[in-house]
Amino acid sequence: MRVTRELTDDEGSAVRLGEVRRIVSLVPSLTEAVAATAPGLLVGATDWCTHPAGLDVPRIGGTKNPDVARIVTLRGDLVIANEEENRAPDLAALRAAGAAVWTTRIRDLDQALDSLRRLLVDACQLPEPAWLLSARQAWAEVPAPVASVRAVVPIWRRPWMVLGADTFAADLLRRLGVTVVTAGRSGRYPRVPLAELLDAGAELLALPDEPYRFTATDGPDAFPGLPYALLDGRRLTWYGPSLADAPAVLAAQLAAGTV
Repeated sequence: MRVTRELTDDEGSAVRLGEVRRIVSLVPSLTEAVAATAPGLLVGATDWCTHPAGLDVPRIGGTKNPDVARIVTLRGDLVIANEEENRAPDLAALRAAGAAVWTTRIRDLDQALDSLRRLLVDACQLPEPAWLLSARQAWAEVPAPVASVRAVVPIWRRPWMVLGADTFAADLLRRLGVTVVTAGRSGRYPRVPLAELLDAGAELLALPDEPYRFTATDGPDAFPGLPYALLDGRRLTWYGPSLADAPAVLAAQLAAGTV
């Protein structure tokens, strides 16, 4: 690949690029974003990249344990990663092997929308996709909440882990009128004993179906008497095409849980 450009990714690292024709993705939501925009560019993805359905590309392991040697053999012009989902040593090993690695950093909706545009338009030199424009418009049309419901939002059980501050999912919920009661805890995904969650003053239990698959019979049982909402985890935590209908889907699910 002849280097013609030098750009800076979300982490401030310089990435030297030529024409991007081959992409290896280490992040499920970024895999979906590229596939929805220019599917022919993908030449590798993780075992956890489930969207779009039927994606037929070589698999390179998990987000936390990618096969670095396998990725190198795929000869990608660009490897796309995320500073939270992927481990720094793996990304360093890829760079040492000569791969161009673009790392995203997402903490809120605005960052996600801007990061996706920089990756797809600036780095990959693609037209801004219609789904990204639709996502911007959909969230811009969400009215400012007139009131807020206090919610505990677990992401794991045994041990209980919950949403904290400075998280993409918490920002989406805030825009939809939900205050995460554990936002004051130390850490972005703190472990909190169940007794403390029960005493946190929550008015709602919001249960996404990933990374832990909470259901009507697995999660609410630990919070007797607390109204609960089952949320689409992909629309709550993925930054990609699902953002376009996320406001409508999540708002409806939250409303169902507060009846």
